Amino acid sequence: MGHSQANKLATHQRIVQVAARRLRERGIEGISVGDIMKEAGLTVGGFYKHFESRDALVTEAFIMALQDIEHIQDGLKTAPERAISTYVSESHRNNLGRGCPISALVNDVPRAPEATREAFTERVSEIIALLAQSLPDTEDAHAKAVMMFSTCVGSIALARAVNDPSLSNRIIEGALAEMLKMYE
Repeated sequence: MGHSQANKLATHQRIVQVAARRLRERGIEGISVGDIMKEAGLTVGGFYKHFESRDALVTEAFIMALQDIEHIQDGLKTAPERAISTYVSESHRNNLGRGCPISALVNDVPRAPEATREAFTERVSEIIALLAQSLPDTEDAHAKAVMMFSTCVGSIALARAVNDPSLSNRIIEGALAEMLKMYE
């Protein structure tokens, strides 16, 4: 790869990293190409050298943001209770820019580009399957996994949305306690 190609790739990655963080912090409609390019240290004019459209950037940024939860997915295979405790935590709640894009964007994705929705759907399905595999072998493991993942995502989204710190903590603690009972 030539020097200019390597520079272009590095610049492209920088743009996507900025967009991935801002996407989780501000939502899909809360980010602009101008703001992303400025934060990446570039001019708006260079945007189309890297992306066909804003939708293409949104999809790529969402896929990159999903990488930040791969450790949770890996943890579901070996230490599911710990993985769930990591996800449903104050640390995750407080770190919107580096947290799970599923919980951060769950209300934005229905209006997202189709490619983003496909990536979202694929990852949700993967996580539900991992949760089902982590549960004691029962007939309704898949149904329980759907409920558990819905609780994980919903509890983080709610805990972030309320402005009462005590209520926010109770949401996290209550959701986590009930989910961990699935492993007893």
